[in-house]
Parts: sequence; structure tokens; C-alpha cells
Amino acid sequence: MIVEIAGSLVEKKAQSVVINVGGLYYEVIVPLGVLTRIDETKDEKGFVHLKTYQYFQLSQSSGTPLLIGFVNEIERDFFLQFIKVSGIGPRAAVKALSKPISEISQAIDNGDFKFLKTLQGIGMQKAKEIVAKLQGKIGKYGLIQDQTPQTVEVDIETDWQEEALTVLLQLQYKKQEALDMIKKALGRSKDIDTTEALLNEIYKQKVST
Repeated sequence: MIVEIAGSLVEKKAQSVVINVGGLYYEVIVPLGVLTRIDETKDEKGFVHLKTYQYFQLSQSSGTPLLIGFVNEIERDFFLQFIKVSGIGPRAAVKALSKPISEISQAIDNGDFKFLKTLQGIGMQKAKEIVAKLQGKIGKYGLIQDQTPQTVEVDIETDWQEEALTVLLQLQYKKQEALDMIKKALGRSKDIDTTEALLNEIYKQKVST
């Protein structure tokens, strides 16, 4: 049983990734939430790490080994609970987990059929079966921090805004964090028109929080 895989990320596909492990290339099926967050699992060597669930997809003449990957053990545990619902196999579960597990868990606990019906392949009858099987048993999965951060859109319209962004990056702020600080500073003071004034406003908002 393969329970974890680590290696170089070679390719991202619609519902899977290809990982090079010592010259062997493994295709790992992943839910959408894992696909968008896989870079979070990289170590100092640049290797991605996924907890895996292995199973055999059987046909009349053969069995194909498949790996399904998750960011951590808690996500894999939720998946194992989810496939206990009658009629939801591993492949169907991967497609259904198209939204953050924390949101799905909360919807199950709240009996939110409307939300559950938005999951791929889940109709009203299946939503009712999911709630009947899992409600009251999966509360802890609502605590998973699997939300993809929203992108902060800031129009860098002037040279001095661009220069301020460059300075913040040089100060080791991540680009998304720097853009967020610029957005807040510009929102607080409409009179900013130089790099120095923008950085001063960002500093003031930093020390005041």
C-alpha cells in the first residue's frame, strides 16, 4: 500500500498530477482543491509531498492500480469517510470534492442540500444520502484550512506604485502581501502620489495593527 509520495512535479492535468520519483513517473489523481494547493507541499528541495490512497479499479478482464493524493492526512481521512456513502466510489468522490473540504463538511453538518447539489455528480438523492450517512460525524473537518486565498487585484498604474512594490519585494514581502498593503494604503489616503508617501502610509498602517 502506497500511503505517501514525494518527488518532482512534472505536469498538472485537469484532475491529476505527474510526479517524478527517482526516474519513475507516477500519475496521481487529485481533487480540485488539492490541485490548486499542491505547491504548498513543496519542501526545500522543491519536491511535492502528497498523502495517498491506493486502490484497484477493476474491469471484467483486469485491475488498474490508481493513486489518489491529498495535501495532508486529515483530507485523506475525510475522503475515506466520504466514500462510505453508498454509490460514491473513489473516482466519483474525487470529482465531487471540487470545493474546499471545510465547506463541504459544514454543508453536510448543516444539511445544506442546495450546496451539496453544486458538487459535481451529486444530485438531490445523493445529497440526502450523504447527509444521512455523515451528518454529526465529520465536524472536525470543518476546521481544515483549505481555502485558496483570494487574489487581491491592484492596478499598478504609475511608476511610483511599481517602485513601491519593488521595494516591498526587496524587503522580503511576498508579492500578494505587498499588493494587499498597497491596496489598503491607497484606500486610506487619496493624497498619495509618490513612492515615499506610499511607503510611509504602509509603514503607519503596519505599526498601527
